[in-house]
Amino acid sequence: MEKIILGKTGIAANKNGFGALPIQRVTMDEAKYLLCKAADNGFNYFDTARNYTDSEEKIGEALSGIRSKIYIATKTTALTAKEFWSDLETSLKKLRTDYIDVYQFHNPPFCPKLEDGSGLYEAMLKAKAEGKIRFIGITNHRMNVALEAVKSGLYDTLQFPFCYLANEADIELSKKCAEANMGFIAMKALAGGLITDSATAFAFLAQFKNILPIWGIQRERELDEFISYANNPPQLTPEREELIRSDKEKMNGSFCHGCGYCLPCVKGINIPFAARMSQLISRMPAADFLTPEWQESMRRIEGCINCGVCKKRCPYGMDIPKLLKENYEDYKTFLQEN
Repeated sequence: MEKIILGKTGIAANKNGFGALPIQRVTMDEAKYLLCKAADNGFNYFDTARNYTDSEEKIGEALSGIRSKIYIATKTTALTAKEFWSDLETSLKKLRTDYIDVYQFHNPPFCPKLEDGSGLYEAMLKAKAEGKIRFIGITNHRMNVALEAVKSGLYDTLQFPFCYLANEADIELSKKCAEANMGFIAMKALAGGLITDSATAFAFLAQFKNILPIWGIQRERELDEFISYANNPPQLTPEREELIRSDKEKMNGSFCHGCGYCLPCVKGINIPFAARMSQLISRMPAADFLTPEWQESMRRIEGCINCGVCKKRCPYGMDIPKLLKENYEDYKTFLQEN
C-alpha cells in the first residue's frame, strides 16, 4: 500500500487511514473485528477522539497488542489546561497506551498558541516533554483557524475536511501545508456520506501526495472496498472526472457537511440529516428515509423558530433554517410522488 509521510512528523502512514468515529455505533465485538482486519490488511493509522463515546476504548481493546506497529491519533475538545489533562489521561487509559502519536485540538473556535491565556498549547508542550504525546495537531472546519495554524508554525499536523468537492481555497490550504512541511489529514473524505463512490473518492485524493485520507468505516463491506484499493488503486478516468464535475455542480456551496456542530437543536431537529435530506434520498436507498420514524423526524422542521443558534454555530456559515425549509419541501414532494 502506498504511504504518505505526514510532514515533519516523519510518520509513514499507509494511504488508507481508519476513521474511528463510526465504530461507536457498533458493538465491541464488531468493532474489534473491523479494527483487527484493517490492521491485518495494511491500515496503520487510526484516528479517534475523546468525544467519540467508546471509540477509544474499542481501539484499546482491539489493537493494544500491536501498539508498536500502528499510529494512534486522538483529540481533545478541552478549552482549559485542566480539561486538557483530564482528557489526555482518560484517552491514554481507554486506548491502553502510555503515549499518543498525534494529539489534536478538536475543532477549537480559535488557534491555541503560546501565551494566549488559555494554557492549552503550554499543556501540549508539557505532555510532549513527558513523553505522553509525540506530535501536536489541530483539527478544524473553519478556514481562518486552519490558515492561522499553518502560519503559526506551532503544529505538526492539520486535519481539515477535504474530498472531491474541494474548492480552490481547500486545495490552496493543502499546498500551504506541504510548503510548511505540515502533515495534512483529510477528514470527511466521503463528504459525510454524500459521496457513495469510494473508488472515485480514492482516485481523486491519490493525486495529492501529501494528504492522508481518513475513511470513516462502520461496515465490513466498506472496509473491504478500501482494502481492495491497496493492490488495485482506482484511476481517475474520464468517467470519474465527469462524476466529480457533476457532483460539484449539484452540491457546490449548498451542501451540509454533516459535522454536527449545529446541535443540539432546541426543537429536536436532526439538522445534519434534515439539512441534506434531498441529497440523501437521491444518492442512497430512498426507502431508508421514508419510514414513519423519518417522516416524524422531518416534521419537526415545522417547529423551527428561526432562533439562529444553529446558523451561528455552523463553521461553514450555512443558512441552516433556509436549508432545512428547502429540504423539507423536497422531502414532502418526494413522499407524495412515491
